Amino acid sequence: MRGLVLLCGGAELGLPLPDGAEAEKLPARPGRKDVDTLLTGDFDRLVVVGTDADLAAVALRLLRKELLDESDVGFVPTAASEVAALWGLPRERTAAWDAAWSGTPTGVPLIRDDAGGVLLGLGVVRTPRGVAYCDDTEALRGEADLLEVRPDPQAGSDTSAGGLNVTITRGRLLKRRTRLAGRALQLGGGEVVPELDGVAYPRPMSRWTWYRHTHDFRLVLPPTSV
Repeated sequence: MRGLVLLCGGAELGLPLPDGAEAEKLPARPGRKDVDTLLTGDFDRLVVVGTDADLAAVALRLLRKELLDESDVGFVPTAASEVAALWGLPRERTAAWDAAWSGTPTGVPLIRDDAGGVLLGLGVVRTPRGVAYCDDTEALRGEADLLEVRPDPQAGSDTSAGGLNVTITRGRLLKRRTRLAGRALQLGGGEVVPELDGVAYPRPMSRWTWYRHTHDFRLVLPPTSV
């Protein structure tokens, strides 16, 4: 197997590369000029070594280049990872590498937003205000303390339905949580700053939508997670 290992944001794998693997050093959250020329190579697998935000940045380039359906992507997290927690990826480095290199590619929901970004682990809106709907169900009217969106591990392969989980938390001491599942979450009203995989959006937004993309992301999972 031929593979390309993307070392993002100064990350080091710390393990010898197997035959057929090449490594490229990239900045944190690599963009078009960093990634696109690498995608023209003849590789069977990409492996991202970095943060959830780094993985999402690579996924965005695959989306833009219309390569999602033919790209198998392994992930070796270098920090606390919602993606790893969601999909049962190992955190210990050797085990994470073994899973990323030798595991099974599996379609997982790719969450997009209406500002052109993607989400693979956790989306957050702090102190959301206004009205929010998860599909046709009213999820929020007024104000809450926290709104969280994650890809749904129980979603099936039908990308026209389901795909994300929504949790809305009210109360800072006696927390009350509302949980919903659907294909899209729409929030409108007061200005908020959404956070995508740990990265804050650069400006406040009065409207925001997260929704499941029509093509899944082919994440490489260990056999026990498939």
